[in-house]
Amino acid sequence: MSKVIILGSGAAPGVPALANGFGACDANNPKNYRMRTGTYMELSGVKFLIDTSPDLRWQLIKNNIKKLDAVFYTHSHADHLHGIDDLREINRLSGQMLDIYGTKNMIQTICTRFPYLICQDEKNLNPIFKAALCPHVIEWEKSFMVKSLKITPIEMVGHNIECTGYIFNDGEVVHIADFKSLDERVFKYIKRQPEVLIMPLTTPLGTRFHAGLDELKYYAAKINPKRMVINHMAVESDYEEVKRRCLNNMKPTYDGEIIEW
Repeated sequence: MSKVIILGSGAAPGVPALANGFGACDANNPKNYRMRTGTYMELSGVKFLIDTSPDLRWQLIKNNIKKLDAVFYTHSHADHLHGIDDLREINRLSGQMLDIYGTKNMIQTICTRFPYLICQDEKNLNPIFKAALCPHVIEWEKSFMVKSLKITPIEMVGHNIECTGYIFNDGEVVHIADFKSLDERVFKYIKRQPEVLIMPLTTPLGTRFHAGLDELKYYAAKINPKRMVINHMAVESDYEEVKRRCLNNMKPTYDGEIIEW
């Protein structure tokens, strides 16, 4: 069985946000309470995260996640990266290094901001006292394997920082990170109907650096997944209102949602 757990479904400020509270979101709907975006998956026998949000500690505890084979990073904004220190607990539990993956710029950023977490020499491994993350540089549109899991990184277009999406097993799961548009060439790497397509919204009308709901509906129709879930929602994105405007095979997600097939 394969599994996706939505660890967090919120944009950078979370919902409620300190400055804007719940904004347009109904505070009486528990699905409008959102930690920062992060995703856990079990595919082809591999257990992994996409990104490490600042809420990672609680997300791992709440979902009883104690073992990981890998972490795949999309971009270096704090809401996607700065929970990385909490991976130290995964090291302590396993007694082993943990592989992390990102573009050259992404890995350089991690090594610059968090040098104390990096360990590439197992001879000096002591995860009880020191974190041990092993970085791997990836390139867009160059597939690679982690055990029996095939991963194809793809470039996101139009965000205000370099950003990476991931196609797993030729399209079994497609994870789109912060973006404004998708280059047509990425669709050739989706070779099957996805079981799950994950896409970010932020606000229904979109922003200068984020796609809006109309764009998401266009790509949902083009990719035609069995199901699509929308994450990364800010206070402008009320759960029921977004759901009302979705196509039949898409809906907003919420913290703790589990998708299995």
